[in-house]
Parts: sequence; C-alpha cells; structure tokens
Amino acid sequence: MALRRLQKIAVAPLSIKEGIASNVQREMSTLQRVYVTRQIPPEGLKILKESGQVQFELWDSDDVPVSRAELLKKVKGVDGLLCVLTEKIDAELLDAAGPNLKVLSTMSVGFDHLSLDELKKRGIRVGYTPEVLTDAVAELTVALLLTTSRRLVEATHEAKTGGWGTWRTLWLCGHELANSTVGILGLGRIGVAIAERLAPFKVKKFIYTDVAPRPELAKAINAEYVSFDELAKQSDFLAVCCALTPETKEICNKELFSKMKNTSIFINTSRGGVVNQEDLYEALAAGQIAGAGLDVTVPEPLPTNHPLFTLKNCGGSILLQKGKHVIRTFFFHSASLKDNVASAMLSDELLIREVAFIYSKQEDQSM
Repeated sequence: MALRRLQKIAVAPLSIKEGIASNVQREMSTLQRVYVTRQIPPEGLKILKESGQVQFELWDSDDVPVSRAELLKKVKGVDGLLCVLTEKIDAELLDAAGPNLKVLSTMSVGFDHLSLDELKKRGIRVGYTPEVLTDAVAELTVALLLTTSRRLVEATHEAKTGGWGTWRTLWLCGHELANSTVGILGLGRIGVAIAERLAPFKVKKFIYTDVAPRPELAKAINAEYVSFDELAKQSDFLAVCCALTPETKEICNKELFSKMKNTSIFINTSRGGVVNQEDLYEALAAGQIAGAGLDVTVPEPLPTNHPLFTLKNCGGSILLQKGKHVIRTFFFHSASLKDNVASAMLSDELLIREVAFIYSKQEDQSM
C-alpha cells in the first residue's frame, strides 16, 4: 500500500543532469542521515529540507507503526532519529543505531518510552515538545469532563433509540461545576490551563497535589495544596495530569476510589498507566464514583470487549487519545520536532529541551 511504503527523501538541492550525477552522489554521502518513524505534517519536514545539510528516510504511514524489526534495521548508522510514543527507545535500539546517533527527538509531551539512562550514558541529546499540547489537552479535558458529568453520550443514545418518552424529573441527571471543588493530580502547565478554562463555570475551589507544593503555578489559579488523601476526599471532579513514572504507575487505584465521593467524576487525559483499570471498573460498577472519562488507556486502543465499555457511566466517554488531535497542534508539534533535530545536528543547542540530562524536572507533570 502507498501509505505503508518507505520513502527516501533527499533534502539538499540536487541536479540529475548528465555529467554531475557523480557529484550528487558524493554530496549525498556526506549529508547527515535522519530516520523519521511516522508520517507527520509536511510543514515539519520543511525545516530539514531547507537546511540542505541532511537527508532523511520516512516511514510513510499515519496509521501503521513501523515494525520493531524494520526500525532496528533502518536506524543503523543514522545521525538523528525522530520518533513518536509507539517506538520504544532502549538499549537494543541504540545498539542497532550505533555510535553515529547523536540526537533524538520525540513528537510527544511525555517521554516514558525513552530509556533516559541509556541515552545519557551514550551522550545522545534528546528533544521533546512539552508546550505545544497544553491548550489542546486542556480543551479536551474540559470537553470530556462536561460530557461525562452531564451524561451527554447517554442522552444522545436515548434520543436516537427512542428512549426519550415522557418528561421525568430525575432522568439522566448529571453533576454541575458551579460551587464544586475541582482537584488536579499533578499541577503543571496543563493543569493550570484546565483550571483557567473551568473557572468561568463558577467553580468554588481548586485543589491539587504533587510531589511538593508549586506555589507559583498554584497562585495563577488560586489553588490550594492538599495531601493525596484530601484530594480524593474533597474533589467533586478529579483531573489527572501527572506523568507516568515508577512512582505514579497505577496511583489511581481502589485506595483512591474508595476515598472519593460517590458523586465524583474522574477524568484522565495524562497516561493510561497511572490508572488501575480493573479497580476503576469495580468503583464505577459499584457506584463508588459517579463517572469516568478517559482519553488514555492500557492498552491503546482499548479492546472493544473491555468491561469498561459496558458501563454507562464510562463506556461512552472513552476516547482515542484525542487530546492532541488539533490541526494547529500537529503543525507546531512537527515544526518543533524538526527544530530539535536541525538545531542539535547543525549547532550546539536544542531549541526545545534536553531531557536526557534532566531527571528531577519533568516539566508539566512532576508527580
């Protein structure tokens, strides 16, 4: 299929007229090589094309990830690698790439798919794109929160299937934001952006928990720092915005859900791995919490026969990692991605971040 073929694209200005073909080949052999693991918006490729200093090979598919075997073969000898969340960058892959690899950039806010220890050990510079998703994810979180709390998917289903009969006082009643307490698990740029969008709904109080108080960020939304237990007990709406780390893996489990109000709404737009989905299912099925909206799951996509899809208070609010799916967001994602590689390969600086050497500062999601 055309979408699955591998395209090799030379980005230095070339001529194929007779007499200079050999010169072209020599020029090509001196260009630094970059492998791109997924089809991305063309605007992002423009930066590398215009540099005239690199050539890149592109896995030309948006829906089918490059296979592990193909990836291990294609990274051999490359100078730069551009990847997405589906590619596990570990010792095996770095060994396959070899000593030429000097920069890696991932089209993501998170970097739990990267082995930072291995990258640091080999002196490979790493870039990611932490700021481009803030608005898109915050908007999606608010949309998911409202959809779940006001039971919009259920209401649409009833309207389509004739369930809307006589007017009933308690039918499909939801939960409103006015005078509520909104909790944020992991306060960073996205958490602040979510709170800023929810404030006009007359939220009474914002609370948050993190590895430590974050007074500067909290001041922007007048949020109060509380313990993890208090976050569970007080929140009418709980938005999960933390990074996936060994410490946060399945941090949202039966212990958390058992302390939440039975009217609480749980929203996760961070990483699926921070939630124990079996515990979430039990809490929803037993009415321990009122509802849940998920933009991330384990695995992704979630199998269509997963028990969560059977629940009215969750099944209609499970999305497909829609948080970043905004045209403008993908434009800046790809442009930032190429900026990272181009600047690191052609100079001594990354324009976005060097995360391989930063362990304590995980930017947006510090828990």
